[in-house]
Amino acid sequence: MDTIDYSAALGEDGLDRTLTVYSPCPRVYDGLPELTYPLHDRDVVVTACGRICLHRKRVNLSHVFAGQRVGIKEVDEGIWIVSFMHYDLGFIDLEQKTLQPVDNPFGIRVSPMC
Repeated sequence: MDTIDYSAALGEDGLDRTLTVYSPCPRVYDGLPELTYPLHDRDVVVTACGRICLHRKRVNLSHVFAGQRVGIKEVDEGIWIVSFMHYDLGFIDLEQKTLQPVDNPFGIRVSPMC
């Protein structure tokens, strides 16, 4: 059995050095489109520290949404659903000022085998 010497193709840092040509993608990324939520009560912009302000109460959402617009809709007295794009993120209880996440909208969907 022949042995293959991979060290010739790999640099000291272990990166593959055989590919020497790089060309940037010709498509330009323009960011997200303007987000609107016509089926929600209102839109709010998430603060730089990841909070939304609702009825003078600050609720932590996530800093990953900083600067993004989310939709909120009251589904029960003091209970609001928070959505980003086409995904429901969770429910806000204004009394507790917390976000209770819904099931992972990106998770694996398995159909029953009946």
